[in-house]
Amino acid sequence: MLAETICSAVSAAGLGIAAVTAYRKRFLAALRITAYSLIPVGLVMTGAVGWLASTAFSPLAWAGFGVLGASWALFALTRAVERRRGIRAERAAAGDGKATPVSPSASAPALRRGTARGSRSATSSAPGSSASSGSSGSSASSSDDFSDIEAILKKHGI
Repeated sequence: MLAETICSAVSAAGLGIAAVTAYRKRFLAALRITAYSLIPVGLVMTGAVGWLASTAFSPLAWAGFGVLGASWALFALTRAVERRRGIRAERAAAGDGKATPVSPSASAPALRRGTARGSRSATSSAPGSSASSGSSGSSASSSDDFSDIEAILKKHGI
């Protein structure tokens, strides 16, 4: 009963402010204030305010919120423990040398292209090469750069 009265008073005050705003020729703002001021009355009419008031003063409802909070805390705790165990397992595997973070087959194409690019750049910068071969060497290295990018995109399925 008290909650409904308070909501009605808030709505009446909002409608009064909207009327003053409309009097000042700010009609869009007045419509927006009217919309906000009708929300409390609508909540009272739907029964949401009564449900909220009965829930707020119910010890059983608060016990339920406590149980939900405890459940959430347990989920968070188990997730944190799983993360710590996963990090420790990764560190132990990396320290033993048993597992590598990247599989050898995934990095093999990049290594082959890197060695081929290095040999091409070494031949183009050889001491007797002319200026025109230097420009063709830069186009070859740029095509190698694009082939590396293409290989990465193909590896990820793009």
